[in-house]
Amino acid sequence: MSGAHQQLQDLYCAAVGGASVESLTANAVAAIPLERRHRVWVFAFGKAANTMAHAAVTTLERSLAEIAGGVVVATEPADAPCGTISAMVGDHPVPGRRSFAAAARIAELILRKRGKDLGIVLLSGGATSLIAAPLRGMSESDLSLVYEALLGAGLDIHEMNAIRKRFSRWGAGRLTLALAPARSVCLAVSDVPGDDIASIGSGPCVPDPTNVHTVIATLQRVKLFDKLPPSFRLHLLDTVRGVTPETPKASHPAFAHMTARIIANNAIALNAAAGAARSSGFETTVHAGPLVGEASLAGERIARELLTRRADARPGAVLCHLWGGETTVSLHGPAPAGGRCQEVALAAARELAAAGEKAKGISILAAGTDGRDGPTDAAGAIVDDATWSAIGAAGRDAAASLRAHESYDALASAGALFKPGPSGTNVMDITIGLVRA
Repeated sequence: MSGAHQQLQDLYCAAVGGASVESLTANAVAAIPLERRHRVWVFAFGKAANTMAHAAVTTLERSLAEIAGGVVVATEPADAPCGTISAMVGDHPVPGRRSFAAAARIAELILRKRGKDLGIVLLSGGATSLIAAPLRGMSESDLSLVYEALLGAGLDIHEMNAIRKRFSRWGAGRLTLALAPARSVCLAVSDVPGDDIASIGSGPCVPDPTNVHTVIATLQRVKLFDKLPPSFRLHLLDTVRGVTPETPKASHPAFAHMTARIIANNAIALNAAAGAARSSGFETTVHAGPLVGEASLAGERIARELLTRRADARPGAVLCHLWGGETTVSLHGPAPAGGRCQEVALAAARELAAAGEKAKGISILAAGTDGRDGPTDAAGAIVDDATWSAIGAAGRDAAASLRAHESYDALASAGALFKPGPSGTNVMDITIGLVRA
């Protein structure tokens, strides 16, 4: 492993450590006003659910609160944080039988709460799929098909979740409606650009700011409206006609019983990585605005930016550039063998290869802060000016792989995949570029 590659991994670890949800959750739960022996229900959903739940329970036990029950639904199995809380694994990114079972378990537990109980909802990315279940009159298999189609439509996370919450049992504030009139607190880890809490996990605890006309227009734009299952399409049309109610809005009285706030986001991770880079003596830039849009185009932009910076840098300098956000991949065929971060990296590798000697000394890491990129075991990849040719030397057509969104196998052939394992947090993706002038 080169020195630059090790430095990139160290900066990634600093970013993940800075966005550690364990301490952030513990501090946020400790700040919740509690009466002695207060009955509390803990619901944790998402990729960071296990870590958040254990931190919350440890804090609650110190306050002598009575943990009446709850459920943790995560992507990875883990021990339950205490005897009254069950731990489950849901399906991600497409809901399946485990997600449907988790959604049913939530309903069972909510029936046991009392009006004076406190509900604590710990929310992180991935929750949309992990606790998904269809509304009444819609089938589970159809919901899975709709989720799968949306993943390949090239929509950003706000557009995708605005659609998915329309058909989901707990999305669009419906969890708050079920918890009311009990007082509830939602602590969220943001995995969306702009930190819109209504998009995180499809907003189970907050009002839905979107309207059905916008949702239909989005579906029509990506040519999915006419492909929806009949019951899903009818649900939207009945909402337009006023036969079916709109999703819960801010005027609903149930939201007066819910307090929701974000405790961790991408900026925290980027700032932590930037601090580590500056401590190493690197000239560091955190780029403003989220990294969004098509993954391959984003990778090209990043590589060109670093090439420009290298040309202008003073001799001997080490530059560090950081981007955060969440790109998209538009599919026109079967699901790819790769993820958006891997596609960012592969596209950047092509741009570096095309630059020849001008790209010497440039290395790029693109990875998900949760430790997983798409349906793969890699968080992303680390590439440099030699990666593209290494893929060819291994007998693969790198350009064809990029066109087909088959980034995983291409990068694997060059030994470029980055596999740190699950991180316990999820604050979107980060891309780090190192330039040795």
